Amino acid sequence: MLEQVGSLVGSPWIYAVVALSVLLDVFLPVLPSGVLVITAATAAAAGTATDVPDILVLTLCAATASVLGDLVAYRLAWRGGPRLDRAISRSRRLTLAQQHLGAALARGGGALVVLARFAPAGRSVVSLGAGAARRRARDFLPWSALAGLTWAAYSVALGYFGAQLLGATWVATAVSVGALFGAGAGAAYLMRREPRPT
Repeated sequence: MLEQVGSLVGSPWIYAVVALSVLLDVFLPVLPSGVLVITAATAAAAGTATDVPDILVLTLCAATASVLGDLVAYRLAWRGGPRLDRAISRSRRLTLAQQHLGAALARGGGALVVLARFAPAGRSVVSLGAGAARRRARDFLPWSALAGLTWAAYSVALGYFGAQLLGATWVATAVSVGALFGAGAGAAYLMRREPRPT
């Protein structure tokens, strides 16, 4: 598997590629940023400290890029004005997600932001929704930072420990990616559940 990725995994450029992928996947959720993080972590488990990515640097790189991407989406949505509001109002799902997010952030329930980081396109909906709803940055960004760090640590741990247990093979990467998608499916399920009345 690592032969396919080539010299990129063993060079410092892997950090830039990971950061760019994670930064942009808030706008293009189809980017395989999670798969890339897992692959780099698998490479870290397979080699020596001198020729592969450092686990801590990889985690911090992915987490920082995640928060920066959330912040860019949040600020763009904040400034989007009526045009963005009209676009959101045309989608029942986005309107519902924005309402749930607004209610959750208003009562300090930023756990939704963390959960959304794992769900497919959840990060996009939450970041854009928080900006469009003009939620205060101090209500959103700390949760975004926790979400980015949690997601990055989980993804790196999957790749690293998957390679430790199964070897640096396609099987290890596939199992790790499957676990990441499983967490995403679980997060999406939990986000869709109706909140219980209090």
